[in-house]
Amino acid sequence: MKKTVHVVAAVIENESGDYLCALRSPTMTLPDVWEFPGGKIEPNESKEEALVREIKEELGCTIAVGAPVEDTTYEYDKVIVRLETFRCRIVEGVPKKTEHAELRWVSREHLASLHWAPADVPAIERLME
Repeated sequence: MKKTVHVVAAVIENESGDYLCALRSPTMTLPDVWEFPGGKIEPNESKEEALVREIKEELGCTIAVGAPVEDTTYEYDKVIVRLETFRCRIVEGVPKKTEHAELRWVSREHLASLHWAPADVPAIERLME
């Protein structure tokens, strides 16, 4: 039986209405695909706490977590991922790539032009509605 991993991701929107997209590095699992930044929820941690911690670790900035966007379960070859995405905004700092190969602000109209991780696709579809 495959392990299920519960992760959260931040759909960070800037003042221009663009979204922060992160390209997974060649050394990560699922290399060279785009995702919304985030990570695993630790024991005794709320989804919001996990998201604030992960973004601080990955991007070096502080976010405020808002409304949910999508809750998706996707079965990959070796693991089942439950991904919950939330609308977020940056309240302190500027995103810096520490784990990802690239960070890019992308307009809503151009989100579909990126090659996304499969678990992120339903959130993209929701944002484009």
